[in-house]
Amino acid sequence: MRHFPIFLDLRGRRVVLAGGGDAALAKLRLILKTEAQVTVFAENAAPEIVDWATEGKLRLVKRAFAPGDALCASLAYAASEDDAEDARVAALARADGALVNMVDNLDGSAFITPAIVDRDPVTVAIGTEGAAPVLARKIKADLEAALPPSLGLLARIGKGFRSAVEALPMGRKRRDFWQDYYFKAGPEALAKEGETGVRDALDNLLSDHLGKDARKGHVALVGAGPGDPELLTLKARKLLDEADVVIHDRLVAPEILELARREAVLVDVGKKGFGPSTRQEDIGALMVEHAQTGAQVVRLKSGDPGVYGRLDEELDVLDAHGIEWSIVPGITAANAAAAQLGQSLTKRGRNAAMRFLTGHDVNGFAEHDWRNLTKPGQVAAIYMGAKGARFIQGRMLMHGAAPDTPVTAVENASRADARIIESRLSTLPADIEAADPTGPVILMLGLAPRAAAAHLPALQEEFA
Repeated sequence: MRHFPIFLDLRGRRVVLAGGGDAALAKLRLILKTEAQVTVFAENAAPEIVDWATEGKLRLVKRAFAPGDALCASLAYAASEDDAEDARVAALARADGALVNMVDNLDGSAFITPAIVDRDPVTVAIGTEGAAPVLARKIKADLEAALPPSLGLLARIGKGFRSAVEALPMGRKRRDFWQDYYFKAGPEALAKEGETGVRDALDNLLSDHLGKDARKGHVALVGAGPGDPELLTLKARKLLDEADVVIHDRLVAPEILELARREAVLVDVGKKGFGPSTRQEDIGALMVEHAQTGAQVVRLKSGDPGVYGRLDEELDVLDAHGIEWSIVPGITAANAAAAQLGQSLTKRGRNAAMRFLTGHDVNGFAEHDWRNLTKPGQVAAIYMGAKGARFIQGRMLMHGAAPDTPVTAVENASRADARIIESRLSTLPADIEAADPTGPVILMLGLAPRAAAAHLPALQEEFA
């Protein structure tokens, strides 16, 4: 992030702008929404700028920008639409100590002005660091449609009520109050009775929340999916937004953790096969500790919490301490990997069943019904199988599997950096070693990428 997003208090502060054409008008339409003291320097100003000066909205100086014109100014805009003149203005303004924006010159600007969705006092700023103005406009249009004009009125009324809400304890109790106001009681009252009704609703809502018992602690065991944030369920996103504490696995993508509430406590309890791990007992203790304080806890697990996620052990701990819990399923890695290959997990005439297997368990490499797995047409998703590839290969060949049986390793399934490692049982360990994956890998036994499978007629017949 090159440009740090902040909201600058311009109440009573000087802002100067050099220029009187279209570029100046575009900037002034935004600046005049603030409470800044605006001065425009332009020998020839557009009629609209002249009108604003007549109305007292800004001060117009009909001459070129000169040394000292930006003294004590917080911001200075060079908007003359002439590169040489803008460079001159920028140099003078910097010498006067102002932060400078040169229109359409990212490298010459100390700050940029984002696209804005205005629901005063709610303001949404959208910036792309100058890389994609078209994208910023599209996001702005989407937000304009999503945020009702009444939101600003609700926020202004709520702002005046904040001191009264201090009667509620800081933290969860206050957040629950404001959530009820902005998403239920406030809009309903505004629709029925207008602004007066909203003020009455606030009083009633505060009385209700003052009389409510503290919310009990709760643990939601949530599937984060395979990594793509867009594969997260709506319920999972809602819980992340409400969570006080997020206890997450190592494999949960950073983009998904970014969706958690900014004030939430994030606790990494990552485990790594054959590597450093957080003890399961410690994970259970963390869930209990936070829930007993009344926190809303999300235990965030990669994929689906019920697929190799030690879900039952964690539920047993919560039950033993009388803590309420819920389970939110997620898309497991096998589904994402099959989609990455352009294949289905079951196919008429090929396999009527498929298996989820683990490459290793608490005792080391895991044993399975190898003989049945070697039958033609079998499909299995082998989680945590990369390090056990040679063991799996040996067991399969020992029980009669065809050396040409397709096995595809998918690294970081569904993510932007996903990688498909195409292989056969005969070369599986060497292919994985050569690829040297660093992300989570799932082995898809019996499945080749769709394009590759189309060029394997003999194998297709055998597995048809």
